[in-house]
Amino acid sequence: SRPVLGQDSIKPVKMGEAPVENAPGSRKVLADEVAAPFREEIRQAVAAMGGVGPKLVGFLANTDPAAKKYAEWTGKAMTADNLRFELRQVQESNLEEELEKANKEVDVDGIMIYYPVFGQQPSFHGGSHDDYLRDTVSPYKDAEGLNHFYRRALYQNKRCVDAENTKKCVLPCTPLAVVKTLEHLRVYDPALPEGQRMTGKTAVVVNRSEVVGRPVAAMLANDGAKVWSVDIDSVYIFMRGKLVLPSESTSVETAVKEADIVILGVPSEKYKMDPSWIKEGAVVINVATSKNIDEKALLTTRPGVRYVGQVGKVTVAMLERNLLRLHQNFNDKVKEGRGGDFYLA
Repeated sequence: SRPVLGQDSIKPVKMGEAPVENAPGSRKVLADEVAAPFREEIRQAVAAMGGVGPKLVGFLANTDPAAKKYAEWTGKAMTADNLRFELRQVQESNLEEELEKANKEVDVDGIMIYYPVFGQQPSFHGGSHDDYLRDTVSPYKDAEGLNHFYRRALYQNKRCVDAENTKKCVLPCTPLAVVKTLEHLRVYDPALPEGQRMTGKTAVVVNRSEVVGRPVAAMLANDGAKVWSVDIDSVYIFMRGKLVLPSESTSVETAVKEADIVILGVPSEKYKMDPSWIKEGAVVINVATSKNIDEKALLTTRPGVRYVGQVGKVTVAMLERNLLRLHQNFNDKVKEGRGGDFYLA
């Protein structure tokens, strides 16, 4: 049965351990709980297509264990949901050429790359080489929503790819998973118009990467929130379409203490946020592979807090959702072998 918000005051314990009681109203939210309705929606959509869904090709050009594990999760989830998945393992030196081929393959509806490939290695084209690879994927097939076309649309708050506003953009999977988790927890106000449902809310996003931190800050700001964007050497405020520099006296602690939502995405075991900074009743979402906060200390000392320790399963559900959206938006162009944003209006 689906958990009711506010329940689960006693945490599960290992054999021999004494049970630990959470602070009143606090609970851990599992990714399965959030992902389940989306997975069911996807299965129904595939059934309506005749039981065989679009095809995603994942490119693995590294030996990173986390990337390989993500590829395994992707394959299992897509098979379970009757979507087609093919993992192509290639040499990093051949990846760009293989991407260009896949861009034009008529049987490929979506493409994703398991990062990092080159990490922060600089590119001849400017920026990092991984950034360049993201822009190599056709917007017709970019299941991760990281191509320059979708990034530009996100930061301009353009939500559709066509002038008639009938075909919605795809969005980066992990940031979208965060938004859908907040909607599930009723942080978004459905009584308000679209684009204003986070009005009056304050969020802190710790990490400003181009893959997770900056996009999720922009998405929350586009929906009306005030967002503190925290990185290793700076703190900014994201408002809808604007970046504001706070006063020099502003600290991360001050920002977190006023936040209704805290998103943690620091890829380091060494980074730990102080649980005492978290406001009572806040939602804390950890999107990093490392735990950026002490879960036990958070749930036992901060009343009303809802904590999401990982969003991987929701991210995969958003990847599947993006694949279906790409198929709906561009299947006619894909079948013609078109491969680039030259054709986008």
